[in-house]
Amino acid sequence: MKKILLTLVAASALTAAALPAAAAPYGPNNINAHQAQIEQRINQGVRSHKLTQREATQLRAQVRQIARLEARYRVNGLQNWERQDLDRRLDRVGAQVTAQMRDRDRGDGYHAGGYRH
Repeated sequence: MKKILLTLVAASALTAAALPAAAAPYGPNNINAHQAQIEQRINQGVRSHKLTQREATQLRAQVRQIARLEARYRVNGLQNWERQDLDRRLDRVGAQVTAQMRDRDRGDGYHAGGYRH
């Protein structure tokens, strides 16, 4: 009985410690993970024909621009407001990826209204 109770208490403590980390998917040191996730979504959108090559190129250019800004910020050490700025910018690009993938433009030459000429 004691073993089971101890196991439950330990599992509860681990779960409670993991919850704050799960609530913030991109912590202060995970800007690169956020960028990589957006790149992965762009690549998936191209493969599934939900993004055109033009849309993907424009979105990737925005991610590269944010990466250059990150490099400038990191020269003197990344401040908290700079992390927040980068996260906001990446969130906006992520929202654009979602919107572009839902706009029914397809990478196979077909648009919702018919073929493009």
